[in-house]
Amino acid sequence: MAQTPDRPRPPAAAALSADIDVDMASAPASSSPSTSWQLPGIVDELRQARADWRAQQGRAREVGSREFPSTDALRGIIADLCGALFPMRLGPPELRKEGEDYYVGHTLNKALHALLEQVRLELRYAARQQPADGAAIDRRAAEVVREFAHALPMLRRLLDSDVMAAYQGDPAARSVDEVLLCYPGVRAIIHYRLAHELYRRDVPMLARMVSELAHSETGIDIHPGARIGGGFFIDHGTGVVIGETAIIGEQVRLYQAVTLGAKRFHSDADGTLRKGQPRHPIVEDNVVIYAGATILGRITIGRGSTIGGNVWLTHSVPPGSHVTQASIRQESGDGVATPVRIPGPLPLPLPTATP
Repeated sequence: MAQTPDRPRPPAAAALSADIDVDMASAPASSSPSTSWQLPGIVDELRQARADWRAQQGRAREVGSREFPSTDALRGIIADLCGALFPMRLGPPELRKEGEDYYVGHTLNKALHALLEQVRLELRYAARQQPADGAAIDRRAAEVVREFAHALPMLRRLLDSDVMAAYQGDPAARSVDEVLLCYPGVRAIIHYRLAHELYRRDVPMLARMVSELAHSETGIDIHPGARIGGGFFIDHGTGVVIGETAIIGEQVRLYQAVTLGAKRFHSDADGTLRKGQPRHPIVEDNVVIYAGATILGRITIGRGSTIGGNVWLTHSVPPGSHVTQASIRQESGDGVATPVRIPGPLPLPLPTATP
């Protein structure tokens, strides 16, 4: 195998190499040759891999500091926001009622300033191929965070309806406090609602990072672009997937492993996928979808319908439908399957929560 010629090392790399050489020289005498990592060469090759990637992506010019938002920073911001939204349940254990407002104000101030820096990073990243207008980016970042902050009282009331839907929809729930503290579906919904407010304000990377924090913790994948009404309940939750353009009405209940996904992806003549096209289901009010159901494409699940477990559905069903594996199909003359309306009582909708 032909060897590549040695490349000149930048000053920082040369200094790092010297540090590595010193470290290796100070290694215990008992170290065997197998523990000599040959780090200078590895560092050189990793630098070249980065340079090749940046050249391929047209990103030869890199800024001198971190360019992207930080997952670790966002994790702390979301924890603070959750505490500010539900101070006596998700706030610090030493908090007392008389200090609640002070804690909320102090914590929000800290979280919003930290969020401002993350929004700046995304906006700078989005403008990286254009002449940077730092002042305009700073103004827009402050506007995004200000609007986000003013949406928090509305989000708290919306989340109250989600918590109440979980409590009233699960006979195993002993209290609303248990629901908020223990249910992964509620945790995922809190993250989704915060992420959706960021998504609406054109910081989609931050929004996606927030939703992925909940995805990694709960196994529930809700794209921040989805539109979800109040009183939303995900029971158990693991494996639920809700796509970017899904629309979900009021008082909807999902069980574990439900997918609201796309059936096909439209592309241009050159094969490039078209982004942002409506491709996920519309679920109307008071619908229940049981475990393992897969609902694909831009179809509509009519108000008050029940979709049974493990059903595969790619066509719309009218309001009040009751769809199960056993009863979903009746064969028409041309062999095309059509949905069946099963007569009988409809499932009772969840009661409307009061804030």
